[in-house]
Formats: sequence, structure tokens, C-alpha cells
Amino acid sequence: MKPVAIRNILRADPDVIARLGAAGVSTAHEAQGRDGLAKPYLRPVWQGGLAYGSAVTVLGRPGDNWMIHVAVELCQPGDVLVVAMSSDNSDGMFGELLATSLQARGVRGLIIDAGCRDVAALKELNFPVWSKAISAQGTVKASLGAVNVPIVVAGVAVNPGDVIVADDDGVVVVPRQDAGLVAQKCDERLAKEAAVRKRLGAGELGLDIYGMRDALAKQGLVYIDHTEELKADGP
Repeated sequence: MKPVAIRNILRADPDVIARLGAAGVSTAHEAQGRDGLAKPYLRPVWQGGLAYGSAVTVLGRPGDNWMIHVAVELCQPGDVLVVAMSSDNSDGMFGELLATSLQARGVRGLIIDAGCRDVAALKELNFPVWSKAISAQGTVKASLGAVNVPIVVAGVAVNPGDVIVADDDGVVVVPRQDAGLVAQKCDERLAKEAAVRKRLGAGELGLDIYGMRDALAKQGLVYIDHTEELKADGP
């Protein structure tokens, strides 16, 4: 790992990012072919948060949050900071003070494949964080890493400038070059779901809306009226 901090990255169009954020994690994940979803061990440290924006990436050393401090300077309003470790770690690398610094720069949230602490303070700040662990274990500032390089977080590749969407359902990554197309598919999916929701609310069944009955019959599903009919078919 070369110790480097890249100042300038390409970002997706702000309108596209906003549409992806409004769609949410589940819709964005489905719209891009069920791709880009981080492993579910990344969970919000407090419920109800939403973060979406361009990824500023960090590759750090276990138990060392020095490169997070370096990354703060390179963040722009609307970004999401995404932190990976060079090897497995769950120390509390991020807390209230770093959140205050990021919030002052307009950063919308943090994704960290390590630990987080000061949860009550983060909730009070309304700064959303998704982490693999909550730990009060302190860290040092002694080892170099890298900022704005390709990383892997919770099993998914993240390049600088990719679009991050995170909510109570988890974290999804949309490649920057695909963001416009995925946003369009999200819009289409949301419109379709709105129509289906209206029909379901009126009492129609998903079995009929989605045309499932013939497929169920072909698979061999048989409806009977009473359990006694099962006994009649027995030995």
C-alpha cells in the first residue's frame, strides 16, 4: 500500500445522487441487478439515519485512525466517508470529535469496516454511521495508509467517487459511471411500486397482480378445503 492522499476525484451529478438517495438502499440494490450490497454486518449505530453521496475512501491500519484525519480535509459537502482496514479490526476508530469535524465540512455520514464509539453523541449530532462493531477501544495515530484509492468494504468494491446510499436496510454502492442509469431504473421501479401499492391497498392480492397462480399450479401446488381431504388421500 503506497501512502498517498489523492486530493481530486470525479463525482456523479448531484441530481443523480439525490435520486439514488431518495430511492433508498433496497431499491438501488434491486435496480442495479441486485449488485453492490455490503455484507449485513455493517449496521447503523443508531436507527433512522440516511446518508447518500460520493465516496471519499480511506484505507487504514488496524487500531489507527490517522488517515481518517487526513481524509477529513479532502471531503466536500455531500460526500460520504468510507473506511476500510488493511486487516480485520473492530477498534473504536471514530467518535464524536471526528463526526463534528466531518459535519462541519458537510459530510453526510460514515461507513466504516471497523468499530465506532460515542454512539449517544453521534445520535445527538444527527450524524449517521454504519459500522461493523461498537467499541470503546481507543486507537493511535502512527501508521500511514491511503486516501481516495480503491478499497473493499464489507465484501463490496468501492472506488473514489462511487455513490453510497445507506439507511436502516444497510449500505449499497453504485459505481459512479453507472449512477445515471441506475437512478433512472430506480425512478421506474418506484413508479411501478406506487401503482402496485395502490392496488394492494385496495385489497387485490399479490398472487393476482403478479400472475403467480399459473406458475404455482405448474409447480404442483394444490388447494384443498379441509385437512380431512389429506387423510382421504393417505394409505
